[in-house]
Amino acid sequence: MPRYALKIEYDGGPFAGWQRQAQGLASVQGAVEAALARLEPGPHTIAAAGRTDAGVHALGQVAHCDLARDWAPFRLGEALNHHLRPAPVAVLAVAQVEDDFHARFSARERRYVFRLIARRAPVTHDRGRVWQVQNPLDIDAMRQGAAYLVGHHDFTTFRSTLCQAKSPVKSLDEISIEELPYPGGIEYRLFLRARSFLHNQVRSITGTLERVGAGAWPPERVAEALAARDRAACGPVCPPQGLYLSGVGYPADPFAG
Repeated sequence: MPRYALKIEYDGGPFAGWQRQAQGLASVQGAVEAALARLEPGPHTIAAAGRTDAGVHALGQVAHCDLARDWAPFRLGEALNHHLRPAPVAVLAVAQVEDDFHARFSARERRYVFRLIARRAPVTHDRGRVWQVQNPLDIDAMRQGAAYLVGHHDFTTFRSTLCQAKSPVKSLDEISIEELPYPGGIEYRLFLRARSFLHNQVRSITGTLERVGAGAWPPERVAEALAARDRAACGPVCPPQGLYLSGVGYPADPFAG
C-alpha cells in the first residue's frame, strides 16, 4: 500500500484537538480520516507529528496515511481539500514517501509560534487566533527569562500533571521573541524549537514569560522555577488560541521538490 505524507493547516477553534475523540467530538484527525473514507471507502487511521490540544492551530502539521490506490500527490491533495470543505482544514502539500516514513517517529524537530497581542481594544479579525493582554510587555526582560530555558533541562515545572511522557527531561533548542506593530497595539511572537515537547510545555513557558514581560516576575525567577522541578512554581498556563504548530523537520524534507 502506498504511503503518503500530508502537510496540513487548520484552525483549531472548532475542534477538541487533533486526536480522534471517543466521545464523538469534532477533531482534526477525524475530519481528515472522514475525507479519506470518501476517496477510499473503509476505516482509515492517520498518524501525526504532534497531537495539538483543543483550540491550538497548525500552519504545518504533518501526518501520514496508507492507501490502497496509487494516487498522484497533487490529485490526492485536491480531492482531500474538496471533501474537507467546509471544515477549516486544508492539505497544503502531499508527497508519496517510503514505507518506513512515520510522521511522528521520523520527525527530528517541531516548531511552534505563539502570537500575543497587547492592546486595550478587543481584537476582532484575530479573535480566537491570538492571546490578548491589556498592556505592553518588556520584551528585553522576556528574552532574559527565556534564555534560562534554552538547553537540556528537567522541565517538570513546565509540563502538565496529565503529561504522559516517560521523562520530563528535554532539550529546548530555541526560544526567540519578536515585537511587531499591530493595529492599536503591539504583537509579540514567541518562536520555540525542539525535537519534542511535553504536554502544555509551550503554553506554560509562554504564560510564565508574559508574567516577566508584565513586570510581575523578575527574569531570574524563571531560572528558579525551572530549578524547582515543581509544577506549583510555574506561572499561569496561557490559553491555547495563540498557539500554532508552525512546522516539523525531518532528516529529508518529504515535500521538497
